[in-house]
Amino acid sequence: MALLKNKNIQLTLSVVAGVLLVDQLTKWLAKVYLRPRHSIQIIGDFLRFTYVENPGMAFGIQISNKLLFNVLSIIAVLVIFYYLVKLHDHQLLRISFAMILGGAFGNLIDRFLYGRVVDFIDVEFFDIAFKGGKFLFWNLPPYEMSRWPVFNVADMAVSTGMIIILLATLFEKNSEMAVAANASPEDSNISNS
Repeated sequence: MALLKNKNIQLTLSVVAGVLLVDQLTKWLAKVYLRPRHSIQIIGDFLRFTYVENPGMAFGIQISNKLLFNVLSIIAVLVIFYYLVKLHDHQLLRISFAMILGGAFGNLIDRFLYGRVVDFIDVEFFDIAFKGGKFLFWNLPPYEMSRWPVFNVADMAVSTGMIIILLATLFEKNSEMAVAANASPEDSNISNS
């Protein structure tokens, strides 16, 4: 119980539980209200709620080996737990990893209970058209996407957590380099004494 009195742990558990609760609640609402209608417009064609049962990964990416995918998902959750313990002094990264963990749990629950994940947020983002071509020694096939893949709250939490981690890491490295570049030779002599 003393462990739960730690403010960092309380905040981390609150973020994980909050993401998980909102994710599961919105998926339940989608099942109850969207399944019969399939799709409803919220903001014209830009934002729709569209009921989709996704047997693959986030954003509809398909994986043929479900067992391997589930094992890798569990390993990813364990790695996130490791970083949550390791990053006890870095609140922004802890919150980011907690968001990812909450989202991962939300989708894992669906996958284990139903064999698929409910997605329902349908956004017209921007069209992507790639004509294909050669990159180094790979032949890249053409790819076209006229609408963003349907996703859910768990996918948003995982994506947002990853973006925050990338930005925090980038800005932390840049600030460390700036401090090192601005340090005068006298400063380094003082610290070496």
